[in-house]
Amino acid sequence: MKTGPCNPLLPGSGYSLNAKPPMHNDKITLRDLSIFSTQGEDLFSLVDKTTSSMGREALRHCFRNPPDDFDRLQATQEVLRWWSKHPEHWTRLITNGTLVLLEKFFEAADSVHAPSGLSLLFGNFFQKLINRNQYSFIQFSLSQLADFLKGCKELTALLELPSTLPSLLETELKQMQDELNHPLIPLLIRVDKHTPYATLSRLSFRARRELKHRIYQLMEHYARLDAEQAMGQAGRDLGWQYPELRSSLPLQFQAKGLYHPLLETPVPYDLEFHNGQHFLFLTGANMSGKTTFMRALGVSTLLAHMGMAVPAQSMTLSFLEGIITNMHVEDNLLRGESYFFAEVQRMKNTAQKVAGQGPHLLLMDELFKGTNVHDAYECTRAVVEGLLLHPDQLMVLSTHIHEVAQHFEKRSEIVFSYFVTDTQADGRFQFRYELRQGISNDRIGYRILLQEGVLDILNCHNLGNN
Repeated sequence: MKTGPCNPLLPGSGYSLNAKPPMHNDKITLRDLSIFSTQGEDLFSLVDKTTSSMGREALRHCFRNPPDDFDRLQATQEVLRWWSKHPEHWTRLITNGTLVLLEKFFEAADSVHAPSGLSLLFGNFFQKLINRNQYSFIQFSLSQLADFLKGCKELTALLELPSTLPSLLETELKQMQDELNHPLIPLLIRVDKHTPYATLSRLSFRARRELKHRIYQLMEHYARLDAEQAMGQAGRDLGWQYPELRSSLPLQFQAKGLYHPLLETPVPYDLEFHNGQHFLFLTGANMSGKTTFMRALGVSTLLAHMGMAVPAQSMTLSFLEGIITNMHVEDNLLRGESYFFAEVQRMKNTAQKVAGQGPHLLLMDELFKGTNVHDAYECTRAVVEGLLLHPDQLMVLSTHIHEVAQHFEKRSEIVFSYFVTDTQADGRFQFRYELRQGISNDRIGYRILLQEGVLDILNCHNLGNN
């Protein structure tokens, strides 16, 4: 196990190897929701307001491991709300360069020898001449360590504010305060460019030997605080709203003005699960907005379960065990698995989670695309019938197989909505991304093929060859 400052399982970190597993969102779900991406067009990049690489890694941990219970989630939301209202209290003394240098400084702690008596006889001037590199490294490292400790002191000074801090933030700061309680730390804080080399040398040796673990612990506290202030700042800067959190059961979900935060001109939606209706059935033409809508729903649900504000006018939701997506399944050629078999395996994974305890949000987009239409209809219908046996789950399914929707249109547990497609006078289509109640009868795939001139190109090429 890694024992560096970014490890979230170090003592005092607030995490435990024996703790209940957090809200579980696997790699497929995070990919389907575009949480992380190498191109930068992702939710993480939008939210990342951290000031250090360690804070950035802590933020990644927050996305992958949201709070593991309802009380912890509420406490986390209180912390993020506080930071969104009080950005001026974030320290500016600690930079990413400071943390990088301190890691390098403490890496050599076990191999450092005590300064010899002879070397301490020479003053600053002679040390600069004789051992310029070592002198500069020690002086600069200790000045950076002093800045880091001053920044930590600035943060723990928040405990003296007259107003009450959120309990989770207060606990974190008190743990930092405990780590700062060492007789060597006041001496290090007083280091400046006038500090004699002999003093620097002794302080460097003692700091590496006595404070390595404490400094790593302080770095970890700082990284978590950096991630939390970043999440609070992002919600404020983006104009998002904090959701109202409810316990798991009875299931509740209402949202007004919900939108996808990565779109330049997003369309807002209102959504509500109520009166035993826990299944939303989406229909509409391809490109009409079904997948984007489901991603917006998934993204907001994940942000809410991190304690963050969400891209919506308002939102109320129950605490969920996780988000499960069935959107873009990939086949495995090396293992000889077909696309359809991969879809079945993903649905098996979904069924296993649904059959367990605790509610989830299920987002299913065009199931069983890897087989023929008749098989897709039979498989989708059978899966929906099975899912309806689990009323303590929130489920959204999109399909272009209208017969599936018509088969279930009398079921009271299901809400039917569709995305509107307008046909212009010249035969072209306009996608308004508007959501209405009911079942769509749009069948425009073949007409789009004609509209784009695909068949004309093929026919003209054939005529030219003749």
